[in-house]
Amino acid sequence: MILYQSLGKSALKVLLGLVFIISAVLKVFDLDRFEIYVYSYQIFSLNFSLLVARVAIIIELVLGICLIANVLHRLIWWGSMVMLGIYTLLLLYALYIGRTDSCHCFGDFLQLDPKQSLIKNTVLMLLFLLLYKMESWNTPFRWLILSLAVMASSIGVFVASPPDNYTSNFLPEHNLQVELFDEMLDEAPLASLSLREGKQIVCFFSTGCDYCQMAARKLSLMQQFYGFPEDRITYLFIGNEEGIIKFYVQSESAQYRDVLHPDVVRLLKTVNGNLPTIVFMENGEVVYEYGFRNMNEAEIKDYMLSVKLSYYGSPTGN
Repeated sequence: MILYQSLGKSALKVLLGLVFIISAVLKVFDLDRFEIYVYSYQIFSLNFSLLVARVAIIIELVLGICLIANVLHRLIWWGSMVMLGIYTLLLLYALYIGRTDSCHCFGDFLQLDPKQSLIKNTVLMLLFLLLYKMESWNTPFRWLILSLAVMASSIGVFVASPPDNYTSNFLPEHNLQVELFDEMLDEAPLASLSLREGKQIVCFFSTGCDYCQMAARKLSLMQQFYGFPEDRITYLFIGNEEGIIKFYVQSESAQYRDVLHPDVVRLLKTVNGNLPTIVFMENGEVVYEYGFRNMNEAEIKDYMLSVKLSYYGSPTGN
């Protein structure tokens, strides 16, 4: 009987380790959205959120590997419980503020809302309680195994998906054909929108583009965080009306003024075929230009806060 109980606990420990590893790997596959999810709580800056998301995945991988290897039981047990406890507190906060979006705990593979994730965490914590008195293997290599797990997980995560702010992706992009863009601003359907007045943000999106949706989510979060006027943002779409509706749902972006451009070829030429392209303007002149990966929060924050102050502090709103 004791042998069967020991084997059962060992099997359970391996199972929990596999859950952690699978959860971490699926997050890596959906890391862009997981980064945005971390950022959406406005606890960390966008740049720091990129690191926090990766550290969370690394911790999960290390715990999973050590659970399967059955080393340093007390340390790994407490580490697992603390991690699950922190996630549970975050989910409770999400429920408190009324969030119903996926927590991305299994990436995009399995969409769980905060209530479902709380149930999952509760079950995992109860299973861990069954393992509290379990003994680990008394191997002299236990600290080496932990060190190798940390090194392998860290290298694997950062190589598989290096954070944008530490790669060449973060360099400024110059895809916008300024002369063509100037022509578009003076012609239908944009001419009536007064986009040359004051500070404006114009976003070139395709309704079916995943990176466009994630860029819209980032921009929407920044607009809400920094109080940028909603009427200064215009989404310029390639697609159809039904696609625009789906875009807002899937991107979880706030709904801004949007235009479905009739000339797809011309729009693509204007951004040199690169979507998304987000253009920050002042009195018709381009100030900043971003793609999805090089959105510079420090620049955007200064731009948005200056607009907020002038918008509410002066009659011109420039």
